[in-house]
Amino acid sequence: MRKLVFALPGDPETLTGGYIYDKRLIAGLRELGWDVELLRLPEVLGQPAAIPRAEQLLGGLPRGVPAIVDGLALGVLPGAAAAVAARGALVALVHHPLAEETGVAPAAAAALRESERAALAWAAVAIATSATTARSLTEAYGVPAARVSVARPGVDPAPLSDGTGSPVALLSVGTLTPRKGHAVLLGALERISATNWHLTLVGSDQRDTAEAKRIRRLAANSRHCARLCLAGEVDAGTLARLFHEADLFVLPSYHEGYGMAFAEALARGVPVVATCAGALPETVPPAAGRLVSPGDVGALAEELRRLIAEPQARAALRAGAVAARADLPSWRDTAASVSDLLESLA
Repeated sequence: MRKLVFALPGDPETLTGGYIYDKRLIAGLRELGWDVELLRLPEVLGQPAAIPRAEQLLGGLPRGVPAIVDGLALGVLPGAAAAVAARGALVALVHHPLAEETGVAPAAAAALRESERAALAWAAVAIATSATTARSLTEAYGVPAARVSVARPGVDPAPLSDGTGSPVALLSVGTLTPRKGHAVLLGALERISATNWHLTLVGSDQRDTAEAKRIRRLAANSRHCARLCLAGEVDAGTLARLFHEADLFVLPSYHEGYGMAFAEALARGVPVVATCAGALPETVPPAAGRLVSPGDVGALAEELRRLIAEPQARAALRAGAVAARADLPSWRDTAASVSDLLESLA
């Protein structure tokens, strides 16, 4: 069997888009005949004390075996990147550049940008999850275009949503972190009291506990608190049910390297209200959603007001979302593209 090391930080069962991508990619590569060794690294982002252990683990990789290293670790490990590249082909997997995370202070963002640039310089190839992220790696991080490949996240087949209709069921799925823009969403909903809606917000409150407390406080103090359900993390069956009942998917992110939750909505024919940040214009076709500027509470409120009040407008977007399903890749497609890339390195 063809051998491969896949290194990622923290718990691979974490329910975020990046970890789900890694988990599904590993499973897909194994199905295609790769002997994948999972190397769990300590979480190093924002935890410099953990860096020596991560460097030690990566420095001990077998020679001649390619290694995919998740960007959540690689971006702060330029020294380890050099060591991995000296032993075999280093493949960087970049969900989105670390400096693009919302809420990072300018000085810290600059340091992350330089660290990630230095680490990526050692990569034989960088895998980006969208064409937008691929362009960013070339234009802002100096990775030659010939060494960047795109492997979009896959989507599992799913039945079309039935929706709810009255009240209009709004679904938002994303960890409670500043980048996801939940405060913007709650602010927009404060402005549309006359419309008939209910919001279910799904997402872990453990990735940024301070932001999670802020969002829960905003929801508790909202005049519409009875219409808000902050569900936290839910199991796969519950999430599937919530998607099936949803009329609109809404998440006003400040940046997305791809936006897997948005693709999950499209896979079920659920129209999207989001922002034009990062790769979202690439992920959400114009006929399937409405995109506003990041942080624009008024524009988001107006789009939601119109779509909630006008069933025909929602129906038009739903038709666009249903049509978009045909262009969504499967997880087998994702794994096959990465497998072909690894073969070419050999």
